[in-house]
Amino acid sequence: MIRVEGLTKVFRRPRTFSGPFGALRTLVTRQYEERTAVDDVSFAIDEGEVVGYLGPNGAGKSTTIKILTGILTPTAGTVRVNGMVPWRDRSANARRVGVVFGQRSQLWWDLPLIESLRLVGSLYDVPAARFDASLRKLRDLLGLDEFLDTPVRQLSLGQRMRGDLAAAVLYEPPLLYLDEPTVGLDVLAKEAVREFIVETNRTGRTTVILTTHDLADVEALCKRIILIDHGKVLFDGAIDALVDQPRRLVVLLESAPEEVRGVSRDDEGRHVFDIHGDLPALIAAISAEHTIRDLSIEEPDLESVIKGIYAR
Repeated sequence: MIRVEGLTKVFRRPRTFSGPFGALRTLVTRQYEERTAVDDVSFAIDEGEVVGYLGPNGAGKSTTIKILTGILTPTAGTVRVNGMVPWRDRSANARRVGVVFGQRSQLWWDLPLIESLRLVGSLYDVPAARFDASLRKLRDLLGLDEFLDTPVRQLSLGQRMRGDLAAAVLYEPPLLYLDEPTVGLDVLAKEAVREFIVETNRTGRTTVILTTHDLADVEALCKRIILIDHGKVLFDGAIDALVDQPRRLVVLLESAPEEVRGVSRDDEGRHVFDIHGDLPALIAAISAEHTIRDLSIEEPDLESVIKGIYAR
């Protein structure tokens, strides 16, 4: 489905100068600054996968997606999407992918949602019978009926997002790019979007690449994640492998010594024990030597693991 090898994108821009004649000097000087947004990235995604493509702001996520969709041309490397080179076969590639950007709508602002969807159907040459069948399915999955005749500019954020999702999959593309699809949505709207993504992947074997800062989306939808930072891939694998860490027992001890051998302390002075075996036995061993004032059990979670990776 997607094969990326040695992908690199370097942005080149004129060097700017300050001072009284800075603007003129910037205009006439042929000095440039370079910034590497994507640095030797390689990965492969198979049909039917739902993959989280994650990273902090400026990590290179959006640049990668723009190359995969054919908007940008890379500086180096090879990319194949559905057997095509995206930036060389832009028109053919566009017909085979669906894209949703959480902050940008592909709908016509002053038209009712149904008319926007009809225009999308016309742009992608969807036959009338296939359009009607897809629309019936999307009305049920996304609950479009209550606002189908409402102008897009009057829709709430959650309603507009559901409309954008409908437009992105109306022509049944085998590949779907989702960039922050739940940003700004309430709990119910987020759940509706997640359920739709799961159902689209399950019934149509649609491959989904999800970029988001909401790790609840990732945990609900993805089995695999690719972490990128400063343009480089830090991790590519199953979420279970990333969070495969022991639970921790955090205890506050009464009149405890400053240090307990082999045990770390957190910022609040509590002692932290990794739980590898029998938890009651561990608590009994601690209480035999110290008085426990308070204790809690911390489960490993995706957010804390990813924060640790970015911090390092």
